[in-house]
Parts: sequence; C-alpha cells; structure tokens
Amino acid sequence: MFETPHPSSREPFLHRIETVALFRLTDEERAALVALPMQVTQFEPNQDIIREGDRPSRSFAVLSGIACTYKSTRAGKRQVMGYHVPGDVPDFQSLFLEVLDINIATVSACRLGFVQHEAVRALLRAHPRLNEVFWRATLIDAAMVREWMLNTGRREAYARMAHLFCELVTRLGAVGLAPDLACDLPMTQPELADALGITSVHVNRTMRELKAADLIALRGRRLVVNDWAGLQEAAEFDPTYLHLRDPDTR
Repeated sequence: MFETPHPSSREPFLHRIETVALFRLTDEERAALVALPMQVTQFEPNQDIIREGDRPSRSFAVLSGIACTYKSTRAGKRQVMGYHVPGDVPDFQSLFLEVLDINIATVSACRLGFVQHEAVRALLRAHPRLNEVFWRATLIDAAMVREWMLNTGRREAYARMAHLFCELVTRLGAVGLAPDLACDLPMTQPELADALGITSVHVNRTMRELKAADLIALRGRRLVVNDWAGLQEAAEFDPTYLHLRDPDTR
C-alpha cells in the first residue's frame, strides 16, 4: 500500500543522517533530504523486501518498525546478520552493487520509504558533503557486522543475548523509541534463534536466566531493562562500534 509521504514521516531518516554526520547540516542540505522523492509503503511482518539476486533500482529507509538482513543455506537454515531500526537505510549498497547477495525482510509491520537510485545520485552530486555522511553510515554498518560476528562466534549464549538486547535498546533509544530503557521486541523465539545462532529451546532457557537475574523483564512483546549496568556487564557491551553522536553537540 502506497502512502503520500508527509514531511514528519521522514524524521527518523533525517535524524539518522544528522547523528551520522560529523558536521551540522546546512538548511539547503536538510531541505534537499526532505525533498527526496520518497514513496512510502506499508509492509506486513515477515515479508521479504529484498531477495538475494535482486537488481534493485531504488533504496529504502526504515521509517517505522524493525527489519532484518539475513542469509540462508541451501537447506533453508537462516542466519540473521543484523536488525534495522527506524532511520536506517539497509540496502544503500544497492546504489553501487548490481546484484545483491543478501535478503532483507520485515520483522514487525514496517513503513518503508523508497527512493530511486537516480534521485539519490542527483542528491549526492548536488550536495557533495552528503557523500561523506552516507559513506560514514556504510562504515558504521560494517562495524556492526564485525561486532555481530564476534558476538555469535565467541560469546556464550547468555552474553550473546544480553549483547543483542543492549544494542537494540541503545539504537532504538538514539531515535527516541526506548524510553526508560524499554522497547518493542517483536521477534519470536525462533527468530531470535536465527540471530543468535542457537536453538529456540536455548533461547527460551537463556531468556529465563536473564529474567531470573533480574536484568530484564518481558511484558508481552516489550523488553524492559531492569538493570542496565548489569546487562552491559553480562554482555561485555561497549557501544563504541555504533559510533552514535548527538547532533546538538556540534
């Protein structure tokens, strides 16, 4: 379903750009971002947006909801490579790669803003400083992939899940979606298993251990952190790899 985009619907995207930039955006740069011809589309949960082998002619920003990047074996075993929160542009690489080697899907219901590649290229030609911003965002994405590799490859399940929860709360908090250290957690246990590289049974057991330690609570599909310092300690969580910045400090 297509929507007529309202300027406010772009706020997560604009906020993300402003937090990534090492400089304060000019009025002209911000106006150009607002003026991007964006087609806003509603997606249902568990719906593929991009499939491996696609040759897209447009990129998209997550405006609401949570999406994920994943890859699958021939036998159908899925590994989630990362989650995408409002403001993220998960497939920016499609601007430069002809064929995509990843799948991107919704986790929850999502509103996505699609922009044709030619419009993005025109924006970057007209406002060269924005090239630095998108390049930096791409490097941050790579930093997150490295942290996920360490998390799934070397941490035990308890620390692994704690780390994922720390990352989600931190990233959602950066866009105002984790007040009081609480956020939506729309993933099912099998979906968390795909992200953490463990079984659904192990997810259930690890979740119970985190709750028994009074680090977290679950209220329906909502995660509540009871002990932020304790959760960080359990996860060995250092948010440096997220390279978050406050745009008001520049």
